[in-house]
Amino acid sequence: MKKNHTIIVHLSDLHLGGAYFIPEWGERVVDVVNRIAPDLLVITGDLTTEGHVHEYEQVSSYLNRFTVKNRLVVPGNHDSRNEGYTIFEEIFHTRYPFYTNGYLTLLGVDSSQPDIDDGHVGRTNYQLITSRLAAVSPVKILAMHHHLIPIPGTGRERHIPTDAGDILKLCIDLKINLVLSGHKHLPWIWHLEKTWFITGGTATSQRLKGRSYPSFNIITIYGKRFTLKEVNVATGQTTKKLYASL
Repeated sequence: MKKNHTIIVHLSDLHLGGAYFIPEWGERVVDVVNRIAPDLLVITGDLTTEGHVHEYEQVSSYLNRFTVKNRLVVPGNHDSRNEGYTIFEEIFHTRYPFYTNGYLTLLGVDSSQPDIDDGHVGRTNYQLITSRLAAVSPVKILAMHHHLIPIPGTGRERHIPTDAGDILKLCIDLKINLVLSGHKHLPWIWHLEKTWFITGGTATSQRLKGRSYPSFNIITIYGKRFTLKEVNVATGQTTKKLYASL
């Protein structure tokens, strides 16, 4: 029987290799994701803590436990530290992954800079975004580590991409449906024009804001509508956050 929907699991900010990574939460994420059996796993950066090779080895071992066939991974600012971006390319082959199934098109872009926490996509990549996402496609998604719009409750804004305005205009002009990001360790949703900007929390790290909790997103697309559910990794509880048009 043909499926009439697409399930995307959106993880972010795992921070393996650091003192704040909680193995119990990591186990729960694997169990829940494998049970969901999504069509696509998207990870929006900061898989490591300092970008060292031994951390990337932990990441490879950890990700091998997921049974999801289709994966799209972009680096975060922590992954690009200590020349970690070169190790990222060795493991994942590209910092600009692309996925399409004829109905859904998803492009990942690297918004990190080596040893700098600020985000930057760069003019040289605008044409890549345009060429990949300009074509008529029912659902178009952009994935990156850094958030394009400030997130409330996360303190002074410092790391938003330096060219966020240009990327926002591209999103609107290209009629991109969803922009997935991470970085701030606090889930949030913005809706600008016809684009939904969905920021994921940290899935497996104790680097939390206030009394927030580790979490990740489940996005289910039905035609031109979608649902967004948030999984509280500490408790395993799932909460429906959004049901909206694309």
